[in-house]
Amino acid sequence: MSRDIDDVSMVQILAPDGTPTGDTEVGLDDERLRDLLRLMIRARRLDRECMALQRQGELTVYPPFEGQEAAQVGSAFALGPNDFVFPSFRELAAAVVRGVDVVEYLEYHRGTWHGGPYDPIENRFAPICVPVATQIVHAVGWALGAKLDGKNACALAYFGDGSASEGDFHEAANMAAVFGAPALLFCQNNGWAISVPLAEQAVAPIASRASGYGFEGVRVDGNDVLAVYAVTKTAVERAHAGEGPTLIEAVTYRIGPHSTADDASRYRDDDEVAAWRARDPIDRFRRYLSDADVTDDAFVHECETDAARWVSEIRAKLISLEAPAASEIFDQVFTAPPRTLERQRNARPADA
Repeated sequence: MSRDIDDVSMVQILAPDGTPTGDTEVGLDDERLRDLLRLMIRARRLDRECMALQRQGELTVYPPFEGQEAAQVGSAFALGPNDFVFPSFRELAAAVVRGVDVVEYLEYHRGTWHGGPYDPIENRFAPICVPVATQIVHAVGWALGAKLDGKNACALAYFGDGSASEGDFHEAANMAAVFGAPALLFCQNNGWAISVPLAEQAVAPIASRASGYGFEGVRVDGNDVLAVYAVTKTAVERAHAGEGPTLIEAVTYRIGPHSTADDASRYRDDDEVAAWRARDPIDRFRRYLSDADVTDDAFVHECETDAARWVSEIRAKLISLEAPAASEIFDQVFTAPPRTLERQRNARPADA
């Protein structure tokens, strides 16, 4: 018999109105709590700017993440410096937390570099992965390698509820379980796999699948940044201690379309979106911090002003980028290019 997948308990620390539902002690001092809010505000301002940049023809396509700031910021904030992130194509907020150069990241969406030219090793943030669910296998493979090398590090793979329906998810979960890989499988269940609702993909919580593989699974309110941080931090500590993988299902919502090439109004109604806007992760956390006297309106204004300045600088750098040389499509393909390729290279000016 199918069950209502929304009628399942999940970890929550803050209610949608910002009031605590339990113990709010997650091991972060006031300054770190303020950092969480600052990063969430920055991420949203950047996300909205990227939507505008795409509409203005400065980006080819863009997948917005508004509504998922707590899921991404809270989880990435819980990672250690040696842990490695394997993103899909919607984790720009997590990239910001990890210190990735945003202009270089967005070169992928501008079409001037495949995957972004940032150094994935420096920031422990793998290239953007568009093929659905393949990054989960990559993450488990890296985690297994880290374990065999004796590294005190784990891998975190971000993916959506649609990816949880792919074979790669199941193969990665089974491999992680069998080999005890220090991997975190972090599902951002945002309700829709493009136009397919979760109810048409699953009859039980995604997190409950972990028991079938023999490892830990937890469902968390993905719009509650404190709960996301706490759950992820526990999973990281377990992985570092050699206790194996964890599947985390962060229940959240994609306020915008799947991408700028999508019209979400064709498959969902305004009432649903409005209901989730009322659970806004930034407003929730801001209210809690204000009630706890950790922040005030002046701090929030400062964050918003700083985010606007930062995003303006990113825009200016991004739109000043020149188109790559045409010769780049021939570079780094062959050590000794065949004559057919050389003829193609020489058929037109290198920078045409």
